[in-house]
Amino acid sequence: MAPNDTGIGASVRRREDYRFLTGQGTYTDDINRPNQTYAWIVRSPHAHATIKSVDTKAAKAAPGVIAVYTGEDFKAINGLPCGWLVHSRDGKPMIEPKHPILAHGKVRHVGDPVAVVIAETKAQARDAAEKIAIDYAALPAAGDMKAALAPGAKPVHDEAPGNLCFDWELGDKAATDAAFSKAARVVKLDLVNNRLVPNAMEPRAAIGEYDRATGEHTLYTTSQNPHVIRLLMGAFVLGLPEHKLRVVAPDVGGGFGSKIYHYAEEAIVTWASKQVGRPIKWTAERSESFMSDAHGRDHVTHAELALDKDGKFLGFKSETLANMGGYLSTFAPCIPTYLHGTLLAGNYATPAIWTNVKAVFTNTVPVDAYRGAGRPEATFILERIIDKAARELKMDPAELRRRNYIKPEQFPYQTPVALVYDTGNYHATLDQVLKLSDAAGYEKRKAESKARGKLRGRGIASYIEACGIAPSNVVGSLGARAGLYEAANVRVNPTGNVTVFTGSHAHGQGHETTFAQVVSTMLGIPMDQVEISHGDTNRVPFGMGTYGSRSIAVGGTAIVKALDKIIAKGKKIAAHLMEAAEADIEFKDGKFTVAGTDKSTPFGAVALAAYVPHKYPLETLEPGLDETAFYDPKNFTFPAGSYVCEVEVDPETGVVEVQSFAAADDFGRLINPMIVEGQVHGGLGQGIGQALLETCVYDKDGQLQTGSYMDYTMPRADDLPSFKVAHSVTACTHNPLGVKGCGEAGAIGAPPTVINAVIDALSEYGVTHLDMPATPHRVWQAIQAAQPAKR
Repeated sequence: MAPNDTGIGASVRRREDYRFLTGQGTYTDDINRPNQTYAWIVRSPHAHATIKSVDTKAAKAAPGVIAVYTGEDFKAINGLPCGWLVHSRDGKPMIEPKHPILAHGKVRHVGDPVAVVIAETKAQARDAAEKIAIDYAALPAAGDMKAALAPGAKPVHDEAPGNLCFDWELGDKAATDAAFSKAARVVKLDLVNNRLVPNAMEPRAAIGEYDRATGEHTLYTTSQNPHVIRLLMGAFVLGLPEHKLRVVAPDVGGGFGSKIYHYAEEAIVTWASKQVGRPIKWTAERSESFMSDAHGRDHVTHAELALDKDGKFLGFKSETLANMGGYLSTFAPCIPTYLHGTLLAGNYATPAIWTNVKAVFTNTVPVDAYRGAGRPEATFILERIIDKAARELKMDPAELRRRNYIKPEQFPYQTPVALVYDTGNYHATLDQVLKLSDAAGYEKRKAESKARGKLRGRGIASYIEACGIAPSNVVGSLGARAGLYEAANVRVNPTGNVTVFTGSHAHGQGHETTFAQVVSTMLGIPMDQVEISHGDTNRVPFGMGTYGSRSIAVGGTAIVKALDKIIAKGKKIAAHLMEAAEADIEFKDGKFTVAGTDKSTPFGAVALAAYVPHKYPLETLEPGLDETAFYDPKNFTFPAGSYVCEVEVDPETGVVEVQSFAAADDFGRLINPMIVEGQVHGGLGQGIGQALLETCVYDKDGQLQTGSYMDYTMPRADDLPSFKVAHSVTACTHNPLGVKGCGEAGAIGAPPTVINAVIDALSEYGVTHLDMPATPHRVWQAIQAAQPAKR
């Protein structure tokens, strides 16, 4: 047990917050290397065009300019790699065109990098970039998937003449068709999961540095997984041996998935720093981020749900078009397939499921994981069509869900779409959220809203997600081109304090606190004696980084396993010190004790003996107390929950206000309830943002229409209610902490909950569906389109 209530289960304040709140964090742009230069990227203004010529003479002659590079300079360098291979249903591999570092011969989306200027100052680099003369020949562009798939559409890549990357399916189509043939009712729904721009607080940045004396490259970057960047850029792009490439991800101001990927700018500054013999810094402008950071979502889906006469689900099927953008981003192919199709069972015991996903190249920014990554898309489809079914059946939406939930006694549960859920209790979270949201008082609140001329609606949704992406042998068989384990090194210093080197990376999650709580609990030492180190490939043995809510379930378990080794070695040392048999040594509350006696040795004394081995079993045990562990999970973890939202709609203006939001989640064992609640709040904010405000829009010519905050609406504090949050616990069965993950839940469950509430409010007008975002204009249009008798 940890002293002073700082261990597992305690709501300890985040240790890292002091430096962030006082402006003492160190982000990539805060780092300045000696003799540093600056890069400015020239980007395409066209969505689709051939590059006829690039004239850099004037730019090279501009004040302060050191070098100018174009696609011709990078022509022989490998493109950015894709980390996941998907096969179409005919067995053929996906079409995987080269993703060049700098565009050569052709540009494929607005923002595609074409040239880079290196100069003494950022202003000089920017001024010189304007002097580069690029002659483009515009080509017909596909700004959306419908245009890209139209007969005769101009290929984004010559290798994909129909603009289809892959045509994938999962599930038993024959069994699903058979289930539908027996249905008493079939509910159908067409919906769009709107494209989003990630908008992390900190824009991306990168600094490349080359040491001629050692031949070593160093890249400082805004990354969620520095070891992955080292592997991809070193081995596959620039051909650098890993021991000659150091990647450092210092403090990172939010990621939400958008900082997982290997971006061109990282390769540019790393390669060019060797050419010019000086460090090079690049930092994105916010407008650059809109057209260079990987976007999220962007699915168009047709779904059908088959039910029997009692409302039991018999089968589900869906067909989805998933936008890949102009190139394949690092993990893009797995998002609409193995992180989406495999979750279409949701929380429900649906016996037959089939899904088809067609991935499409368009002349837009590449699309990849964004908070939730495939799980929000799957949940939105399911929870919207279930709500529609409830309306058609005139059944309480909560009752329809309850009737079809997987029961607690059915776990472990094999779904029809590959996954095996180890544990859960969906009835418990539903009961919890109905009580938390005061379901009994809803009709009174609805009447009060009506008296004020407002329409009140109530939405409910359940979700499940697969977290801790693993195990490696499974994901490898599904196309992953990397292992998905995690590593940790625990170093006990002679005085008993501890440094943990973890491959997980923190960019807002609170690892420096929660990981320290785990160590504090297991070793029985105060938290202030524990340091958590991450983000530097020269310090951490290896690691796959942070995404998919995997940090505590995978990274935390790696730490536990390393601590187990520390304790096991400590017992050997303590046995020698106390002249007892190793089998008789127990460890608890920071002390090694001889069982059945009051004879004990504190952890600190054992640590000192390990490094000052005057009385030490040197003949059987080497000095030191330093252990490393790798952990590859046996399965995903499966957080789940239910949410309830109430909204008010002004029928005169279409304005939607979220009046209340209640969330009941099952994340397994909670390490720090306060941090968990903060993660839920953040996810809910982003989910509500997608449902009501955010959308990325391209016109038919592939021009970005929402390229700044003037046109792209982000949620603000006054758009959100005070959240009510509760938790139930079914512990994960296959990791020692019993944890599941919490970082993405809010963003997964909130969108359908909010939209269900809006549609409930508009139901008296006959509105049965509304695509996200439910902006005032869109809501007002839906009301106006209703039958006059209902208005």
